[in-house]
Amino acid sequence: MPLTGPPTPAPPAVPAPSPAPTPPGPAPGPALDGGVRLGHDELLAFVAAVFAGCGLAAERARLAAEALCYGDLTGMTSHGLANLTRLYLPLFEQGRVDPAAEPAVTADLGAALRLDARRALGLWAGTAAMDLAVERAERFGVGLVSVHHGTHLGCAGHHALRAARRGMVGLVASNCGGQRIARPPGGALAMLGTNPLAVAAPAGPHHPFVLDMSTTVVPTGRVRAAARTGHAVPEGWLTDDAGRPVTDPAAFDRGEAHLGWLGGTPATGAYKGYGLGLMVEVLAGLVSGSGLGPAPEALDGDGRPSGRDDDIGYLVAAIAPELLRPPEQFAADAGSLFGSLLACPPLDPDSPVRYPGWAEGERARVRRATGVPVTAAQYGELRGVAERFGLSAPTPPTVPAPAPASTSAPAPASASAPASTSTEGAGR
Repeated sequence: MPLTGPPTPAPPAVPAPSPAPTPPGPAPGPALDGGVRLGHDELLAFVAAVFAGCGLAAERARLAAEALCYGDLTGMTSHGLANLTRLYLPLFEQGRVDPAAEPAVTADLGAALRLDARRALGLWAGTAAMDLAVERAERFGVGLVSVHHGTHLGCAGHHALRAARRGMVGLVASNCGGQRIARPPGGALAMLGTNPLAVAAPAGPHHPFVLDMSTTVVPTGRVRAAARTGHAVPEGWLTDDAGRPVTDPAAFDRGEAHLGWLGGTPATGAYKGYGLGLMVEVLAGLVSGSGLGPAPEALDGDGRPSGRDDDIGYLVAAIAPELLRPPEQFAADAGSLFGSLLACPPLDPDSPVRYPGWAEGERARVRRATGVPVTAAQYGELRGVAERFGLSAPTPPTVPAPAPASTSAPAPASASAPASTSTEGAGR
């Protein structure tokens, strides 16, 4: 049974190990805040070549590259290229990912399947699982794929969006396997991962709806990104053992602060984020038979994050509304729902009303035309990776003027960098 479906249609033109030292070579080219802009297609080709160099088949390497580069294309940079050298290449080096893995369906009930990912790289295996869910939804109205023995899948929203591009509603939930990052409210030990959740849906002529969120207040990638740049984090992300806010992001990896849940404190709703995290643990981990965060060995912890994100579980689902009701009615209602939100009068004329996924869709539209911004440090890492794999690093193209903003709704103050509505939750 093939695990990769037909190619996802191109997005509408909305309506259109440690980093290697930077090798010698030409200067990066056109500057952008000290960095460069790289052509999206060239960047995809480069990352695909890197994954192919790790042993992935060409098509799987391409799917993995699309999933990774989605983070930078949409502005969720903590889950994009930054993770190539910090997460994915080390997974190959440590043998925690099997580049030759052939995922196997171990239970098939028609609309619902159980899939053993066999340690395949989650960046492409998550896409393959969604394609399988979409194929079943085309037949049954709904398709559900429960995955175990998975690895890190990147941005959950990328995989959910694959269903939306086919006119369906996509849902992706992922636990963190045996990795424990967050404490239960009032608890002294880390018991759960960030447990991301994503839902995507068509929005008529507008950018698709994509909710992509961690169930903690932010994923750890956001904290570590701030630590790398030396920026303080907002109060509410981290607290110490006494419950006091911590704004030094490096305190997290020093074990001096722990990550909070969506909702803040128990008094302001932390049990909602905690409950959502447990919901994901049930749907993605318990149902599939994957590694679980809350387990007896977690009780031997010291309060700091523990365990590894191996044997990750996913719940991947697709719903085909157009099989349940007249297709034209669904499309019209989706356009009306999201169009009405875009038309809502804002309190501040410079901050128009949006919905999750709009800003990311607009940013992707612009960056496909003008290039994907990469910091100077990150470009140096890419050049180091290129030397290591015997490749040519992507080179900055001549940057055209930004394309005009979508006419589906008033443009934000800066169409090239609209405010994000995502919580960047698809990582740890």
